[in-house]
Parts: sequence; C-alpha cells; structure tokens
Amino acid sequence: MNRGEKGMGMFVINGGNKLHGSLFVKGAKNSMLPIMAASVLNSSDETINLYNIPDIYDMHVMKKILQSLGAEVHFENNALQINVRNLKSYNISDDLMREMRSSIFLMGPLLSKLGKVRVTYPGGCSIGPRPIDLHFKGLEAMGAVIREENGAITASAPRLIGTEIHLDYPSVGATENLMMTAVLAKGKTVIHNAAKEPEIVDLQNFLNAMGARIRGAGTETLRIDGVKDLGDCSYKIIPDRIVAGTYLMAAAITGSNLLVKGIIPAHLDAVVAKMREAGVVIQAADDSLEVIQSNLKAVETLRTLPYPGFPTDLQPQMMALLTLAKGDSTIIESVFEARFKHVDELNRLCANITVDGRTAFVRGVNKLFGAEVDTTDLRAGAALILAGLAAEGTTVIKNIQHIDRGYERIENDLKKVGADIERVQMLK
Repeated sequence: MNRGEKGMGMFVINGGNKLHGSLFVKGAKNSMLPIMAASVLNSSDETINLYNIPDIYDMHVMKKILQSLGAEVHFENNALQINVRNLKSYNISDDLMREMRSSIFLMGPLLSKLGKVRVTYPGGCSIGPRPIDLHFKGLEAMGAVIREENGAITASAPRLIGTEIHLDYPSVGATENLMMTAVLAKGKTVIHNAAKEPEIVDLQNFLNAMGARIRGAGTETLRIDGVKDLGDCSYKIIPDRIVAGTYLMAAAITGSNLLVKGIIPAHLDAVVAKMREAGVVIQAADDSLEVIQSNLKAVETLRTLPYPGFPTDLQPQMMALLTLAKGDSTIIESVFEARFKHVDELNRLCANITVDGRTAFVRGVNKLFGAEVDTTDLRAGAALILAGLAAEGTTVIKNIQHIDRGYERIENDLKKVGADIERVQMLK
C-alpha cells in the first residue's frame, strides 16, 4: 500500500513465534513533523534536505499540507527535499487539518513567515482532550491577534515581539510551536516550564542549523534570540524512541532475544528501567539496546509523565507486556485521560484488566488467546500487535490505518525477525 493512502486493512497474526536477529529504527515521527513545519521558515530559494525520514502516513499528510500552501516537496528513499520559495498561502484546508493533530505545528511558522495563518481545529488519535489554548496564549503574548469564527481560527501579526512565556503545563506541541514562532520575532523570547523531550532538542538543533539562535532545549527554560531570516540546511532526524520501545517490548512479551539498533539509548532510560523492573534483561551499547531474556513479573506502579518520565506513547505497549507478568500491576495514565481504549480489546485476548478513572489494574494471566480486535488509535494498535505476537492461535487486528500513522511497514520489520504476521487489504 502507498503510505500516503489511508487504506482499510487488517493484520493477521499467528502467535507464539520467538523473535530473533536485529531491527534498525528510522527517524522519529514526533521530531519529523515539527521539523517539516519549521522548513516553512526558510527565506532562501534553496532546498532543505531532511534524512532518516520514516515512510508513514502522517509524513504524507504533512507533505500534502505543505504542497497545498505552495511548497515543493519530494520524498524518496527516506529523504525529503522541501523548497518553500513559492509558498504563498496561509490557509490550511479543514480536510487536511482533520487528518492529523500535528498540522497545528504550522500555525507558528506561517504566522512568522506570512504574518497571517488560518486553520481549523486539528484531528488525530482520539485519546482524550489535547487543548491548544497554550499555543494561543503564547502566540498572543508575542503580539498575535487570534479570532475564532465558525470553527476556523485566524491569527495575524504584522510584527512578532519577543517576550517571556510561562507555560501552565510542559506541553510538547506548545513548546515547539512557540519556538518556531519566536525565532523570527524581534528581540528575546524566554519560554518557562518548557517540555524537555528529545524531540524538542532535535527541533532546536534543526532551527539552529538554519541560522536560529536557541539554547536551553532539554531543560525547563528555552531562550531564543530573534534573527532577521533563516536559510536552508541538511539535517538528519533523530531515531524514534517510541518505535524502539515498541520493538523492545515485542521481544520481551514473546520471551525473545532481539537487538534494536540505530537508536539513542539514553532517550529510553525510563522505559528500560521499568522493563528491567518487570523482569526483562536488557543490555545497552552506544547505539543499541538488546533484550537478552525475560521472566515477566508485575510492577507495583507505572505512571506516565512528561519526559524524562515514562512516555504515554508506550503505556499501551507496556500494558500488553504486563498482561503476561506474574502478579498484579497498577498503571496510572496522567497525560491523556482517554488512553485506556485498548483495555477492552486486550481483554478480548483473555487479559485481565480493570479500569477506574485514570488507573488500570492489570492482573497477570498465564496465556493470551487469539481473537478479533479493533484498533482505536496508533499506540493502542501497537499494543494489540504485541499481544497478538504472544497469544496462542490467530489474532485479527482491524482498522490498522491507525498503526500506519506512526510505524513504517511494521509487519515487514516483524517478519524479518521471525513473526508470523500478514497485512490483508480490504475493499472499502
């Protein structure tokens, strides 16, 4: 299937196979999307070259959005070429906004570039409210005038002025959007209580490669000195820590030995610590992590937190892992309030999970059994794949278009290391 098409399909998994060998992780979805948006800020006629780009659905949506604004975008062999010399439109269509939440990242860059932007409320995975008021408050603090009418949001700012911004919550999206807005603002901008995720550092490094002056990424305070203009550059995206964590957990849930390569192990410190607590033996090297063996046991409490805490994007996969752990585990989801939609589907595979508000109680079972399940969002889909790999019999996972948003041909990767998984296309 063309990654740019949201196809109807399902995965058929015959569980019980051990995984073996190694997998290489490509660039981070959550780094690539804001960096693609930031490419709009290039004021030269030259092309920006981005490398280590995953061939996933969300990348193609962002590519379509940029093209709809007048940019020239070419993707081949996991590399992107983006030229914005003819970019003139500041209006992102409602259809494209609804495809992906990360489309909101273009609000700041377009406002900086063209002095105006028109968007509608973004879509994406249904995992609970993700308000964008923090974006608006920061933009208004820099001088933007924002109006909402008939579902459309228009922001205008003839001139953006640097200022001090205190985020009420260390939102990754708001931090990134305000960084991209501030790089061309007049004077200095300081963002307090900023998100610390590795993807924030990656965006800083990319913008600085274009000529921006940002420091502090990875800490709670970002300092940005506005510059007159930004130019082209070539840049390699950091590896995807969520994909890496998913593959490590795939090895652990199947009791396998698997090497995950091309990563930055430090980005997974909290994940590795919790997996070790759950009885997984993991060996670290400079650019890889290897699951040696697993004797799964319950963890007393797993709580999702902003980085450097345990990432919410790996909570569903870790829950799948703990369904087969000896004893009872407690998972507290403190980031997204509706991120337990995978629970009912895991229970269809004979897991034993109950939910009370934002807390899930996972009682380990001896075996999971194959069944037909439904994917509700990107990471829930990954969790169901892990459960299916470990379950006895056949598991059928429907609505896998959600999974294609963040994993490049996940079935091919897993087949390389011994999984029995097939993609079956369905007619709409």
